Amino acid sequence: MISTAVYDADGVTEYDDLAAADAATGTTWVRVSDATPDELDTVAETFGIHTLVVEDVHNEVRAKTQFYDDYAFTLVKTVELARGDQPFDEEIRAEPVGICVGADWLVTLSVAPDDPVDRVWEAVLGGDRRILDRGPDFAAYRIVDVIVDEYFTVLDDLETDIEAIEEAVTVSTDIETLEEINALRRDLLAFRKVAWPCREAVGVLARGGPAQIAEETEKYYRDVYDHLVQVVDLTETYRDLTNGARDIYLNTLSQSTNEVMKVLTVIATIFLPLTFVAGVYGMNFAGSPYNMPELTWRYGYPASLILMGAIAGGMLVYFRRKGYL
Repeated sequence: MISTAVYDADGVTEYDDLAAADAATGTTWVRVSDATPDELDTVAETFGIHTLVVEDVHNEVRAKTQFYDDYAFTLVKTVELARGDQPFDEEIRAEPVGICVGADWLVTLSVAPDDPVDRVWEAVLGGDRRILDRGPDFAAYRIVDVIVDEYFTVLDDLETDIEAIEEAVTVSTDIETLEEINALRRDLLAFRKVAWPCREAVGVLARGGPAQIAEETEKYYRDVYDHLVQVVDLTETYRDLTNGARDIYLNTLSQSTNEVMKVLTVIATIFLPLTFVAGVYGMNFAGSPYNMPELTWRYGYPASLILMGAIAGGMLVYFRRKGYL
């Protein structure tokens, strides 16, 4: 889908013809959303956009900023936390958005529906004076700013998941808890792979340099850059918290295993002397000159049971006093 509008301080006009929009007076914005390869090629040919730019959008490479003779190209990515039907059944989905800023034109390219770009587009059509009174570099800033704001929304959702896991690891050693921790670590890693390059790409614009970015607009990009620094810092903090939750889970599991082993060891220790007594009195060498007199004793059997019970009881008392039980 290709949408075209030309705007200036006097208002906004939508066009169906790319050539007519390019020739019109004002800032021309061509929005290519959920595009086919042919649509991307058509827009690229009209505005002289390099084929490598189109390939970068198609191949979903990492975020970056590049400067060409007539325009500046920035590739950023939208992020969404797609949730399934089950708890922690979620994944990070990132979609590239290419932004080309010329002297008096702006082209946005994406191969999937892009809500952040749509929101800025609707603001332009609605007559937002903050955008209409400025050039294409400011509209590009607004798009990047909205995309980065969505990063904080995703981080808030991940923070909620971290809090739930931190509560779970202290009371449960189920394998599902470990799977949830690993799933969250994968989400944070995927998010980090998006946020870090985006920070670098916006940092290039914030430092100035390209003629297409006005000096008065650079401070807005610096503000977005500061937000991305905060996003990266939060991501690292959340990764540390998740790693800490995993360590707590493993320690809890180890402690639980040790408790089980302690009980089994106590049981085995108690039965060891009982097995010795039963083994000795089980050697029924009747008729031998060395046979045990207890074998013919009337109370030999109950006496042996009482002996084994006394040994077991005494050992239990001893273990309890030592704190083994």
